[in-house]
This record gives sequence, C-alpha cells and structure tokens, in this order.
Amino acid sequence: MRPLLIALLTLLAIPAMANELKLATWNIAWLTTKPAGHPDLPRNLRPRSNDDFTRLRAYADRLAADVVAVQEVDGPLAAARVFDATRYDFHFPAESDTQRAGFAWRRGLTVTRNLDLMALDLAPTARFSLRRGADITVRDGDMPPIRLLSVHLDGGCAWDPIRQPNSRDCQNIGRQAAILQDWIAARRAEGIAFAILGDFNRRMERNDEFIALLGEAAPLTRVTQGFANPCQAREGGARPFIDHILLGGPARDWVVRDSFRVLVYNERDAAVRERLSDHCPVSIRIDPR
Repeated sequence: MRPLLIALLTLLAIPAMANELKLATWNIAWLTTKPAGHPDLPRNLRPRSNDDFTRLRAYADRLAADVVAVQEVDGPLAAARVFDATRYDFHFPAESDTQRAGFAWRRGLTVTRNLDLMALDLAPTARFSLRRGADITVRDGDMPPIRLLSVHLDGGCAWDPIRQPNSRDCQNIGRQAAILQDWIAARRAEGIAFAILGDFNRRMERNDEFIALLGEAAPLTRVTQGFANPCQAREGGARPFIDHILLGGPARDWVVRDSFRVLVYNERDAAVRERLSDHCPVSIRIDPR
C-alpha cells in the first residue's frame, strides 16, 4: 500500500472549479431523528446532541460536494440536519430502514430519480435489512450525464473469498457483487458515464475477488486504489478503505488529477469523533466536458 500522502489527503476541502463536479461518499453512522429507545434502533445507541449535529453540518459545509452518496441515514429529515436543505436536495430508496443509502445534491443540478436497486437488499423483511441501492442520473447544465448508485453492502467479509465463501456474510457479498455486475453491464450497454459510491464493507486491495468480479462487467477505476485511509487512524498509522468510489464508462477519463480527498475530523477527543461517525467523507472531482 502506498504511504499516506498528506498533501493529497488534505484536511481542507477544495471547492470544485467551474464545469467540474465534486462527488463524495459519506457513511454518517446511524444518522436519525428517532429518539433513544425507538424500536428501530439498537438499544445501546446514544442519540446525537445538538452540538454533534452542528459539528456534522460544519463538516458538510467544508466538504462542499456537488453530490454526496450517504449511508446509514434514515431519510431527508435526518439528512437535513447535516446538509443545508436550502442548498441541497435529497433522495432515498422507498424503504423504511433506518440505515438507508441515498443522496444529497446541490440544488441547481438536473437530477432524475431512477428505480431503486431493490435486489441488493437480500433480507428485505429482516429488522436490519441489507439495504437497497439508491440510483440517480445527474446532469450539470449541458454537460454529459452521469448515473450514480449509492450502496451500503453486507459487512463481515472485508477480505475473505467470495467465489468460494466460508461464511454467510461472504456468500451475501458475493451475491451482491453479481447484482452490481448486472447494473454495471446495463450502464455499459447504455453507453453512459457511471459511478458506484458507498460503504462496500470490502477492502478491495490487490487481487481482490470482489473488484475483479465487478470488472468483468466493464472496466472500472477505483479512486481509493493505492492509498491508505487516515480516518480514525491511530497515531502514525492508517488503514485500508472500505468506502470507495468506482468510476466506469466515460467517467474514467473525467477524473481531475490529484483531486482525491479524505476529510478527516479535527476533534481529538475520541468520544466526540465517534459521535460524528466512524467513517470520513471521501471525494473526487470530475470534469465531464
């Protein structure tokens, strides 16, 4: 793994230039307006305070992304606690899960809400399901469109085999890989630029079976490739990414050089950082001209 490049993974968000789009993914860890003790929440989940929401809003402002794929958010009301609803609009799948994958985007973009990728939820009747994919098409003015999919895949199989799975979680993520293959193949046939963004719960390091399976449907660019994740890293270290942005079709040629960023939380108190999220926003800028 390439050493962490501090100059690249800067803590400061850099606004996108004209004609560029800044795409991000951010798992905000049980972002909900439901009160403590609600039956849809884990019993030990501590609700966020107003100060916590204020900190999250400040980070969303610093991120300043045009489109953010979000995970573990229970809908537009919760999202609006973090993203200013006068500047952002939202889309979430038509399901009742608290931990939904969805989108927040800058108002002014032309956005089409596509059908949910329902098949990704392998356990739709479970108390904590495996979550649908949120699917939108985004166009900025007369720029070419890009189709985006926000996902939050099954956990518990970060690196183990999925072709010959040794656990139910690995079997599940293998099934989800096949579903994503089909979605990618459809975008390739459509000839449209596309990206899959989210919490894959998968490291996707060299020779990983999961990314190899997806790549059988179409060539992909993983923007996290070769970098270590500084989010919540211990002193002097970093860890592999499980939050990724995969670009396909024409979008692979739209990446703005040296635009990959991880927005790391400044708070030194570990308890405060945990109330924000155990994931940091990951972003890339693209130029669809």
